[in-house]
Amino acid sequence: MQAHSDQARISGKTVVLVPTMGYLHPGHLSLITEAKKHGDEVVVSIFVNPTQFGPGEDLEAYPRDFEQDRRLCEKAGAAVIFAPEPETVYGPGYQTYVTLEKLPQHLCGLSRPVHFRGVATVVTKLFNIVKPHAAVFGQKDYQQLLVIRQLVRDLNFDIEIIGAPIVREPDGLAMSSRNTYLTPDHRRQALCLSRSLDRAQERVQEGETDPDRIRREALALIEAQPDAAVDYVRLGDPHTLEPVTPLNRPVLMALAVKFGKTRLIDNRILNPHP
Repeated sequence: MQAHSDQARISGKTVVLVPTMGYLHPGHLSLITEAKKHGDEVVVSIFVNPTQFGPGEDLEAYPRDFEQDRRLCEKAGAAVIFAPEPETVYGPGYQTYVTLEKLPQHLCGLSRPVHFRGVATVVTKLFNIVKPHAAVFGQKDYQQLLVIRQLVRDLNFDIEIIGAPIVREPDGLAMSSRNTYLTPDHRRQALCLSRSLDRAQERVQEGETDPDRIRREALALIEAQPDAAVDYVRLGDPHTLEPVTPLNRPVLMALAVKFGKTRLIDNRILNPHP
């Protein structure tokens, strides 16, 4: 992979990386489409990264279908798939990790304490292996996008980080590889996530400036679903994730909710100005 990227760079090509864990869906394909706007050669990495899964999480059960992924990448116009084995990425005696001090102390980092150390580490390794000029990350994983942007600034990577919009199903559910875990009933219940975000945006545009009221209304909508188990419903600064009050400027609203064993996340920037 490094040799291929070296040759691409020598020949004057711009390399753009789309990091994924595979089991691709239209949301991933939108990242490839976005990547093609920013470079000559799109590299899609497919790697279910073990270091970002904590004990009891779905590492072994995470859906995989490499042949389907290969066909989708080819159809979408990716030039290269980089799909290493875990023992290639983390060799014998591996002991080096990348950690951030503040951003992981919010949202998903609270219930998944090892997650962002694993994300920051594997992305650092992918950057050093693929040697991209730019990389595309989806905004559904909003906290991850912030972590990567901070990582790039702090470690002086000469890489442009591009955030791509959330892609949703026609009924509003944010696309995710984990949606395949949902039972039909849980799939219907999960629509409360996007609906609570839509309602929050309406309330902000109506003039509500109290984040606690917005949060309580969202919780009521979500907890009305019989199988919804809330991890968090939070509002915070879109850059730092710190609490914001009053809501007189754009603010991130982020959700994490379990339906059965399936944990889903979603988010939206609430803007008080239509």
